[in-house]
Amino acid sequence: MRQKYSIHQFISSVINGSYRTVLVGVAIVAVFSSVSVTRITEAQSLEEQVQALQQENRNNKAVVRDLIAAAASYQDAISKLQTQINQLQAQIDQNEAQRAVLQQQITEHQIELDKQRKVLGENIKSMYVNGEMTTIEMLATSKDLGEFVDKETYRNAVQRKVQDTMAKIVKLQNELNDKKKQVEVLLASLQTQQAVIDQSRSEQANLLAMNQQQQEEFNSKTKNNQAKIDELNRQIAAQRTANSSGIVPDGGMYFIRFPGAVNKFNPDAYPYKNAGFSMQLGPCSFYDAYPDSPDGWGYCTRQCVSYAAWAVGASGRSIPMNYGNAKDWVASAPASYIYRTPQVGDVAISTAGAWGHAMYVEAVDGNRIYVSQYNVQLMGEFSYQWRVWR
Repeated sequence: MRQKYSIHQFISSVINGSYRTVLVGVAIVAVFSSVSVTRITEAQSLEEQVQALQQENRNNKAVVRDLIAAAASYQDAISKLQTQINQLQAQIDQNEAQRAVLQQQITEHQIELDKQRKVLGENIKSMYVNGEMTTIEMLATSKDLGEFVDKETYRNAVQRKVQDTMAKIVKLQNELNDKKKQVEVLLASLQTQQAVIDQSRSEQANLLAMNQQQQEEFNSKTKNNQAKIDELNRQIAAQRTANSSGIVPDGGMYFIRFPGAVNKFNPDAYPYKNAGFSMQLGPCSFYDAYPDSPDGWGYCTRQCVSYAAWAVGASGRSIPMNYGNAKDWVASAPASYIYRTPQVGDVAISTAGAWGHAMYVEAVDGNRIYVSQYNVQLMGEFSYQWRVWR
């Protein structure tokens, strides 16, 4: 079937695709950085180098997705902590205002207390003439017993009134002082809570800043790798042009025999069996631009060519990369790989139709071959099938 995806489009989609996110902490970045960076060696073939770089970029992008999710959680935590800080600040402001009111009341009552003390002193003083007056003196200066009683009663009443007023003021002042102490204790508690939460917010902000820096670093690595992929693909294209068979298909069946020992494998291990699939025109792209997406070898997931390329690698040989639509494989492969009779492990290419069809040969029985394949019914599904090859 069609592969729908040029090398240039495939590379562009790696850079420009959009990605789903999952929640994860910053620790994953440190772990990934320490254990999972693919090393490219001179001993590797161009195709293997491209695959290694593409895998590293997929790993980088996965880490960036995790970082984006973690950044969202940090930002959410910062927002929630800021809300708590604002609420505590409102309580602090309210209690500060209450403390100020209480202090004003205490000051006013102290002034009143001082005033009553003065009144008491002046009233007592006014009852005496030239010093203290004894009860005998007061009795002697009174016209009669009734006047004496009136004087004594008045003096005592004035004293009691002033003393009662002073006692009330002292009691109220003590109550205000107690309330003020309670408010101050609450204020201290609120300010302590606010300081703790503000410290947490600062830590989250630091994590967010670190997260964003790590995103930039991994994006930069991906960009640098992509430049290497572009150059390697240019070399692959030049090499393929020099080594390709150049055969013009005649509409019949061809068999591409990739070098190396053929081992058994499990077709169910195809890594993209649950990936997107589409037969719409246009390039496949990562995750969101189209329902299907590119595999690691330059084909669209769940297409016949994607499975056939993977099957070659799963059987122990080098994966054919960026060979194009199924029909194009005959011209893309080296001439020495092209046969007109089948063998187990071959990729059978039907060159009929606009795109052709690629299949992996599982068994040969006379003029029939038993193949494993994807998308023979244009629905992106796996199947086995006996086919007549001549």
